[in-house]
Amino acid sequence: MVSPHEETREAVGVPVPGEWSIQDIARLAGTTSRTLRHYGDKGLLEPSRIGRNGYRFYDQAALVRLQRILLLRELGLGLPAIAEVLGGQRDGDAALRVHLEWLEREQDRIGRQIASVRTTLHKREGGEQLMAEEMFDGFDHTRYEQEVTERWGREAYAKGDRWWRSLSDAEKKAVQQEQIDIATEFALAGQAGEPHDGEHAQALTRRLHDWLARSSTVTKGYFVGLGELYVADPRYGGNFDQHAQGTSEFIRDAMKVYAERHLSD
Repeated sequence: MVSPHEETREAVGVPVPGEWSIQDIARLAGTTSRTLRHYGDKGLLEPSRIGRNGYRFYDQAALVRLQRILLLRELGLGLPAIAEVLGGQRDGDAALRVHLEWLEREQDRIGRQIASVRTTLHKREGGEQLMAEEMFDGFDHTRYEQEVTERWGREAYAKGDRWWRSLSDAEKKAVQQEQIDIATEFALAGQAGEPHDGEHAQALTRRLHDWLARSSTVTKGYFVGLGELYVADPRYGGNFDQHAQGTSEFIRDAMKVYAERHLSD
């Protein structure tokens, strides 16, 4: 039962026990009142009560929902996708457990990055030999999440992410080593003057296709577009060109031929 005192507080637009004003929530969540009102307009976060003076107030259930919205934003989802997720998740506790697992994985990954950078700094200051395994521990494909999602869709990223996380450390190293081996053989083929549409280059391209197909659906458009990225963006093609300049162009041309011969959209 609401006490007369609480009724008075409601009447003048003051939070009652168990609820917070929109200004309080904005401050605590590190966002703005305007953003919270926008979430309300989109049907994502309705206030639990609107005072007679028009002020918005939020109870504990609203706070839990806001926490889920902010976590989904951290995952890179847009507001329409967040609305879909929240609409399909009736069990709020189960959803929070999923988010908690993701955050704990991120905590572990960031902790490994911190230890990796600390080790690199310590060894550089002491003049010790650096180890690649130590330097790149904790650094993985997730830094490309937004870009992959924008280019090929969230499901493309999610599929690759699930596959990568399912691998053991030994399997991850084997996958990375295979990419290095393919890049090295492409570089040698290009330096030897072999044609990009020749039997050897196309056999290497098939290996590259199969390597990619383990983590994603490789359509003709995807394969050709990725080949163009190898040339246009050094973040992608740099791993190939470190073996020999021009390797990324050689691979791109070989990928175009392979796509025309074997792939469809």
